[in-house]
Amino acid sequence: MNIEDFHDFCLALPGTTVETPFGPDTLVFKAGGKIFALTDLNTFASINLKCDPERAVELRETYDYVCPGYHMNKKHWNTVLIGTGATDNQLRQWTRDSYDLIVASLPKAQRGLLDKV
Repeated sequence: MNIEDFHDFCLALPGTTVETPFGPDTLVFKAGGKIFALTDLNTFASINLKCDPERAVELRETYDYVCPGYHMNKKHWNTVLIGTGATDNQLRQWTRDSYDLIVASLPKAQRGLLDKV
């Protein structure tokens, strides 16, 4: 997967927006105003993804290319290193899981608005 594919995949998720609040090089993908993915626009060397805490530990123990979230709350975030073994399917699934986790935390009324966007 390359940065364009990742960008397009994230934006295809209902209600997703992309911003650069941490500077022009860091893409931040949000749903309902909450971050679910971050990556460096220039290098695309890694992706930070929100994760259920128990699942986060499981992924880190299973895959050497998944580590605690860089510059994030390590209990709730993982960093997935790109080009070190993660498959495109894993990246899509883990990104979708992160998105779903964020959406599930939104108030019901706000979740309904995402489906209509």
